[in-house]
Amino acid sequence: MMKKKLLLYANYFYPEFASTGQLLTEMCEGLVDDFDITVICSVPCYTGVIEDKYKGKKFYYEEYKGIKIIRVPVPEFQKSNKLSRIKHILAYYFNSLKITRKIGKQDIVMTISQPPVLGGLLGLYGKKKTKGKLVYLIEDFNPEQIMAVSYSKNKLILKLMMYLDKKTCKKSDLIITVGSDMQETLSNRFNGKAPNNVVINNWIDEKNIYPLSKDNNGVSSFLEQYDLKDRFIIMYSGNLGLYYDLENIMRIIKDYKENDSVRFVFIGEGSVKGKLQEYVSINKMSNVVFIPYQDKEKLIYSLNSADVHLVTNAKGIKGVSVPSKIYGCLATNIPILGILEEGSEAYRIINDSKCGIVAETSDYESIKKAFDSIINNREEFIINHKTGREYLLNNFTKELSIQKYREELNKIVK
Repeated sequence: MMKKKLLLYANYFYPEFASTGQLLTEMCEGLVDDFDITVICSVPCYTGVIEDKYKGKKFYYEEYKGIKIIRVPVPEFQKSNKLSRIKHILAYYFNSLKITRKIGKQDIVMTISQPPVLGGLLGLYGKKKTKGKLVYLIEDFNPEQIMAVSYSKNKLILKLMMYLDKKTCKKSDLIITVGSDMQETLSNRFNGKAPNNVVINNWIDEKNIYPLSKDNNGVSSFLEQYDLKDRFIIMYSGNLGLYYDLENIMRIIKDYKENDSVRFVFIGEGSVKGKLQEYVSINKMSNVVFIPYQDKEKLIYSLNSADVHLVTNAKGIKGVSVPSKIYGCLATNIPILGILEEGSEAYRIINDSKCGIVAETSDYESIKKAFDSIINNREEFIINHKTGREYLLNNFTKELSIQKYREELNKIVK
């Protein structure tokens, strides 16, 4: 029996550091025995820099573990430069439209909500050209996310974005959201009458990310490399972007700059990294450390170097996005400090699993008290909140989520 054809639009795909790119890669790896998969994605570019081998051609055809990959050219960009990011996004969008015309008939077209709104419109175009059923995977709601951080205040543009994204939702044969709070947002968009949808949580590969002691060679080497030995480490690992309130949290961290026993470690890249580094430099915060993204095979060592993991979202992100970094934190069994809105998916996960404590986003007095409590009672905090991995194994394993994708995709092409 011939496998059904699945076309996936993914701005970022293997070998990208971006969490969405890694998740989509793992999803395709898990589904490749069931579907004939083609991925249309950008050339590797998440850091903004593009290798020479991906310059000069119209398209790049590759194969990875049985997955056909078509990479489209995009310009280099700076994450802190709005204009260069827009040029990058538009290049991905229009070049993906061009190659779609050559793809042929597909049974399923899956697209994600990145780039904002345009990812959905790619799916609509793919559905029309390939005659496939459309699956819209919403990792972030836009324009709601843009509005939450005031990235744009142009009411006409925001209204147009909402109209276009709702159109994608209406035309989709299935919508997938990655959290129950996001499912509520979808329902509210349509006054309780949302199109066909299901919740499938993101995940971490629990077989690749698991608890290690600080004596482990890989963990120990990481600690030595960044001069973190014998320090109490509060770690943020992920996108240093607009949606995590990191600039305000850094102002609270400044209160601990004289505490040499503590290190606040930020691993990753993003649009606010430069501002964070500048603030740290001006305020002579020697106990704040910035580290580049870690390769996937080294992630287990960096994550296990923490004593506490920090999971945050900005005000207004509840029901709009779920910080996928939480799954890696759970996998290591290291306690979590959540700075999140009450009722959000990550807030619920931390409370239900009892793997840490949560302070309300933008309640900076409460956040300061949470830091104080953890730092002043560090041993007790760690002992009492080593419950995350068990909760992950019961609810968010890679195979559990991929099996849900398998079931839902097969339903719509029966």
